[in-house]
Parts: sequence; C-alpha cells; structure tokens
Amino acid sequence: MKPLALLGRTLQLVPVLLGVSVIVFVMMLLTPGDPVEIMLADQQATPQQVETMRHDMGLDRPALERFGVFLGNAATGNFGLSFFHRRPVFDVIAERLPATIELTLAALLLALVIAIPLGVIAAIKKNSLVDRLAAVGSLFGISLPGFWFGIILIILFAVHLKILPVAGRMDFACEVAPVTYLLTIDSLLRGRPDCFTNALSHLVLPALTLALPMAAVLTRVQRTAMIEVLRSDYITFAEAKGLSRRRILWRHALKNALVPTVTVAAIETGSLLGGNMVVETVFGWPGLGRLVVESIFVRNYPLVQAAVLFYAVTYVLLNFVADILYTVLNPRVKL
Repeated sequence: MKPLALLGRTLQLVPVLLGVSVIVFVMMLLTPGDPVEIMLADQQATPQQVETMRHDMGLDRPALERFGVFLGNAATGNFGLSFFHRRPVFDVIAERLPATIELTLAALLLALVIAIPLGVIAAIKKNSLVDRLAAVGSLFGISLPGFWFGIILIILFAVHLKILPVAGRMDFACEVAPVTYLLTIDSLLRGRPDCFTNALSHLVLPALTLALPMAAVLTRVQRTAMIEVLRSDYITFAEAKGLSRRRILWRHALKNALVPTVTVAAIETGSLLGGNMVVETVFGWPGLGRLVVESIFVRNYPLVQAAVLFYAVTYVLLNFVADILYTVLNPRVKL
C-alpha cells in the first residue's frame, strides 16, 4: 500500500472517532439516572456528601466542559477514572479485554471452519439437497437471536446433559500463570492440559453462540462468490487445458472466491465485538462486553465512552486489514 493511501486511511479515523464520541456522550447524558445516586443507593448520605462526590467525579461541571475534558484526555490516552471502580479506565478495560479477544477469536475461527467448506460445497452442488440444507441453515442462523440461542444451549448442555459449564472462563481449581492472558493458549504454554480442557469447555458455548450468525452470513457469501468464480472464463480455460477438478477448485477458484468472504468476515468480526455484550452477559463471561453492560446500568460514563471508542477504532482497523487482504488475495485490486 502506498504511504499516501495509508495516511488517508489513518486520517479517516479522526471524524469517525469524534462522531462516535459525540453520539455516546449525548446518549449517556440523556439517559435517566444519576451515577452518584445509583452508587450511594440506600446509604444515608447527607446532601453535602452527595455534592462532594459529584464534584470529585466532575459531574458538577457543564456538559460541554466535561466533553471537552474527555476529548483532551482521550487524545493523550487518558480516559479518566472509572466512577464505580475508582481506578483508571484504561486499567479496568485492559483487565477484561483478553477475555473478549479470546472469545472473539474462537467465534471467528469456528465461523470460518463452518462457513468456507459449507459454502464451497453448496456452490459445487448447486440446487442439490446439500445446497438447500445450507440455505435453510443460513436463514436459521441469521434469524436466531443470540441471547435466545445461548439460553437454549445452556439449558441443553449445562442443565440437562451437564457436560459443559454454565458461566465463567475457567474453574477456580485451575490457576495458570499468565503469558498472553488467553487462558486456552496459556494453559498449553504452561504445560497444563487439564486447565486447557477446562478453559475450552467454558469457551465452547459462548463461542458457538457468537459464531452461528456469522457462519450463516459467510456461508451465503462464500457460496455466491464461488458460483460467480466457477462461471468465469479462466475456469473454463483451465478445464479445457485438462486440469483436474480438485486443482481448479482449490488452487484457482477458491482463492478468488475468498476475497468477498474475507471482507465480510472482517466486518462481522467488528460486529462480534458489539454483539458479545449480550452473549457475555448471558454466559457470565468476564469480558469487555459484560463490563460495558454493567457500566451502562451504573451510568459509568468514562468507561462506557472509552469502551465504545475502542469498538469504533477496532471496527475501522478491521476494515483496513480487510482491504489489505483484498489486495493480497487479488493483486489486480489497488487501494
């Protein structure tokens, strides 16, 4: 990629982040409820103590001033103190982020493993029983609410069959010294296969809940792209040259058919970060999504704003990575 194109893409982040910051700040401002009253709850606090707490949190300042302070601090990487945790927002997010990354990567891997082979097979066997079943499965996956599917999985595998845990990342009996802070990887690096199995069992249900809608979308994209590629002239030419069907499919057709799939996968991965709020809450997964939900309930403004900014940056960067992969898979495409 040319330096000017890279600079242009980087500069696009500025208006996006500014717009997201304004929207989140206004929405949190209009949300009923006072953070101080929520935190004090039934405590018998005097009006003076309430005002002192509001002053310490900066809530007694005008809205525009608070927003300006937030933007100024965010530009230097300082998102302030979490109202509820009374610690730097950056530190609180950093603690929860590895759990979300692990869940997102597992869901992405599972979705790709399901979608790419199924989409290719559905395209090769167009209008067959396999193709129709794939279409029905995709429609089912797209239409299914994530929280409902997660609850069904909990009832089936955790409550009735009792073969998978209900919530959490790992049992308390397993303690693994952190390396990457991804428990499945750290368990293997530390030579603890028992903890790896334990962490994996906790990961299966939430990852499957997140992966199913994504796999449904990617299956349809992969099928459509593969059908279009198989109709191309160079595929007909390759067949006329006598190349084997397997070589044509896997060395020529699939590489070009993956281009739109990679693009959509990057966008869907950004959606996973937003969608995992509900899934993490359902499964008690101690990740960033669950932290954001908890922070919204207690009106923890600094943490919500910082987390949403992180989601926005991640979404834009994932699209940027998708564009780069686009050029790798298809060198004829120039950014």
